[in-house]
Amino acid sequence: MTKKYLDELTYQIIGASIEVHKALGTGLLESVYHKCLKQEFSLRKIFFESELYVPVDYKGISVDTELRCDLLVEDAIVVELKAVEEIAPIFEAQLLTYMKLLEKPKGILINFNCVNLFKEGQRTYVNEFFRNLPE
Repeated sequence: MTKKYLDELTYQIIGASIEVHKALGTGLLESVYHKCLKQEFSLRKIFFESELYVPVDYKGISVDTELRCDLLVEDAIVVELKAVEEIAPIFEAQLLTYMKLLEKPKGILINFNCVNLFKEGQRTYVNEFFRNLPE
């Protein structure tokens, strides 16, 4: 896995999200966008897991927290979906925590409740796993 690969995959994920947003517009439930984005990923042959269990280890003990990330794409990028008026700091914290617990280098927060998904509806995050990858 390289930074270039992850950047190209990020481009594909955002492109698929824009396609869903263009087709549906704003005002729907997150679950609708989630289902449609899964379909778009399938059409584009992008491998993903949906509602992936996020393990929590507390002092060496596995704790059943029932945390689930919306999508894990190509076993590399955590994608968290929202359909909200604005991105609250807790949503960013949630994504960063999922990235840390799953040990994934990159995450994308996508909010479908916006006018322009490319400009205002998506944010990309990286962590120490990403910084240590080859170019």
